[in-house]
Amino acid sequence: MHDSRGGGEQPAAHRTGQARTALVIGGGVAGPVAALALRRAGIAATVYEAYPAAADGVGAWLGLAPNGLAALAAVGADAAVRAAGQPVPGVVMADGAGHHLARFGGFPELPPTMTMPRERLYRALTDHARAAGVPFVHGKRLVGAKEVPGGVTARFADGTSATADLLVGADGIRSTVRALIDPRAPAPEYGGVLSFGGYAAADCGVDAEPGTMYFAFGRAFMGYWRGPDGRLIWFAGLPADPPPSRAEAARVPAAAWLARLRELYAGHVPGERMLRHTGPEALMAVGRMERMPSVPHWHRGRTVLVGDAVHAPSSSSGQGASLAIESAVELARCLRDLPTHQEAFAAYEALRRPRVEAVGRSAAAVNEVKAGKSAHPVPEFPAPEEMFRALHFHRIDWAEPVRSPAGR
Repeated sequence: MHDSRGGGEQPAAHRTGQARTALVIGGGVAGPVAALALRRAGIAATVYEAYPAAADGVGAWLGLAPNGLAALAAVGADAAVRAAGQPVPGVVMADGAGHHLARFGGFPELPPTMTMPRERLYRALTDHARAAGVPFVHGKRLVGAKEVPGGVTARFADGTSATADLLVGADGIRSTVRALIDPRAPAPEYGGVLSFGGYAAADCGVDAEPGTMYFAFGRAFMGYWRGPDGRLIWFAGLPADPPPSRAEAARVPAAAWLARLRELYAGHVPGERMLRHTGPEALMAVGRMERMPSVPHWHRGRTVLVGDAVHAPSSSSGQGASLAIESAVELARCLRDLPTHQEAFAAYEALRRPRVEAVGRSAAAVNEVKAGKSAHPVPEFPAPEEMFRALHFHRIDWAEPVRSPAGR
């Protein structure tokens, strides 16, 4: 049995919370950030990851928005993540015929959105957390948890267990911890689209200014930008209802998926050209586009959810990683400032639920367009400045004390 009640705590100014130790289940994006933030709040956290080794090579490309970078600054990880990514501050909204509908150069007072493969973000966060003294234990697949006097004990598939004051479920959209909190919790919601990505040759005939992300709507949707090596990095969706099972999808050769995508995107000016210049070896079959519907119970007893385990908004939002990072930081602030974990969990949920669910609803509406279920294949968007302002300017003031929901 491994007991995580050991040392390693960092003193936190004005700390009032009672918790001193935490088990963080899941070592993806939210897990390392939660452990870093908890450590800064004076709570010694150990990360338990189901994979037997580091999850390098898992996942496709993602974006980290200015609000996500700002939240990372609270745990000192923003510089490490910026060094791992490519700045893409600009956005162009377009249609499938190649016409530009709106252009946005980013907010000059904010850092640019960074794009990177998920594995690079994972590595930057994990390395930074290890350097800060956060322990990681691999090969620990959670199978159960129970409260014990003054704490909670997690049981793992290998027969071992660990005990701490709190358990934080950062184990992704198919969270085991979510089911332990509420066996009737909703499952991930399929958005009607299978997600793909790939690399098109630099000379494929599609104009793309460096540092600009393009969103081309029409009968089918495709997003793309020019990568550091000059190739175009693209992401697209293939409507499929009902979707194939994971096993069925895994049996489809990349060349067959590519043929279906080329058929769908015939006549979509940038999409047709990019797919024509993408080989099977450069195709990424990402899987189902999914999101979490509203989760009724974010916490129970000494256990709480964070990140995709409770509010995955789907990749259409461009905010999945950023929102997970924000929530990890807010959870630590609440546990630092409120006298009991019950009050802290309630305050954390009150702070986060309205924001993350609003983003999730917006992403669901975009998924309808991508799945071909919308009456408007080219949606009417507000001005990009208006669309991104509330998202990108959101800031968490680490130094500001958190008050309980009842006292607000």
